[in-house]
Amino acid sequence: MRDLFEVASPQNAASKLEANINLEMSRVEEVPLLESLGRVVGEDIFSPEDLPGFSRSTMDGYAVRAQDTFGASEGIPGYLTLVGEILMGQEAQLTLGPGQCVKIATGGMLPEGADAVLMVEYTQEISAEMIEVVKGVGPGENMVRRGEDVEKGQLLLAKGSKIRPQDLGALSGLGLTTLKVLAKPVVAVISTGDELIPPEETPGLGQIRDINSFALRGQIEEAGGKGIYLGIVKDNYQALREKVEQGLAQADLVVISGGSSVGTRDVTLDVIEDIGEPGVLVHGVSVRPGKPTILGAVKGKAVIGLPGHPVSAMVIFDLFVIPLIKKLTGEKSGLASEARRSMAAKITRNMASTAGREDYLRVTLKEKDGELWAEPILGKSGLITTMVKAEGLVKIPAVKEGIEAGEIVDVVLF
Repeated sequence: MRDLFEVASPQNAASKLEANINLEMSRVEEVPLLESLGRVVGEDIFSPEDLPGFSRSTMDGYAVRAQDTFGASEGIPGYLTLVGEILMGQEAQLTLGPGQCVKIATGGMLPEGADAVLMVEYTQEISAEMIEVVKGVGPGENMVRRGEDVEKGQLLLAKGSKIRPQDLGALSGLGLTTLKVLAKPVVAVISTGDELIPPEETPGLGQIRDINSFALRGQIEEAGGKGIYLGIVKDNYQALREKVEQGLAQADLVVISGGSSVGTRDVTLDVIEDIGEPGVLVHGVSVRPGKPTILGAVKGKAVIGLPGHPVSAMVIFDLFVIPLIKKLTGEKSGLASEARRSMAAKITRNMASTAGREDYLRVTLKEKDGELWAEPILGKSGLITTMVKAEGLVKIPAVKEGIEAGEIVDVVLF
């Protein structure tokens, strides 16, 4: 049994880990457009054509030369010669001359020579060949010019951009049906413990079904990664080493669930130390729940030993693994990519904490008298349903010795 570990602050622990691993993702894959939603662009995307590809009307009315309508009013109307009609989806095959107009529908293609659309509300058909104009229009009014949205060759999305629904619309409008995106970071998950069995089996006395690997793989997918499960490993050095080696060969980082518990801690530490440089970087982090966390690196890849209790495992995963996944996705930094959804609320009760340690409270949200309140969910870190009931986490900073009832806190939402 090793000596008691010395804890590091979460910030120092994360910095030490990131300084020893490679966070550059270079694998690119081509996917159908709809499957690219939420993925990160793997190369700069330049528009292959103008969008729209022709000047078109945004109103029902008449395509005109704006200068022919100047000065028109109800008192002194103007008159234009009607020379045709352009239907939706029809190519405009004529050219407007001075004093001429063409009837046009919303979305219709403007003919050559037209530089505005006169709304039908400001006109009156005098005959089949003439309209009366009671209000003028300016150049570019009630129309979209060719290439006004995107010009051919224009940078539409830079490498590192995250694909959103509106991006799908723009890309489809340009005829792009596939997209090169960065591959999802692969996270190998290993469950450890002599007492663990798969969920499809019936536990005997002293046995429990594997909870953590399913919760962690859910967190991986939610963060934009791809989880691969390497199975349950008994508390055995050689068996764990083989699984970690397999994980390092197949994945971008390795997570060992239960790898920091008393029964497996020495085994996990020995495996990480022996398998490659630099080995164990941090053993123990000043947080609750999750103090006995192990952070290591092997040849540029993170190997992390999480506590066995489900709540501790998920909180530590949220603190250390999710930021790594986000960075490995290649998403460019910025407020939108860095932010987590959160809400301000008042805490419903006093909660004590130990100075020098970050505490993470599970809370549910309730509205009372027009105010939002965060109700702590109390329970041991081995109780997974405390996370099921919770809607988010509240951090008590290390500099505080607790929070008082009625104090405003920031709830980071799941």
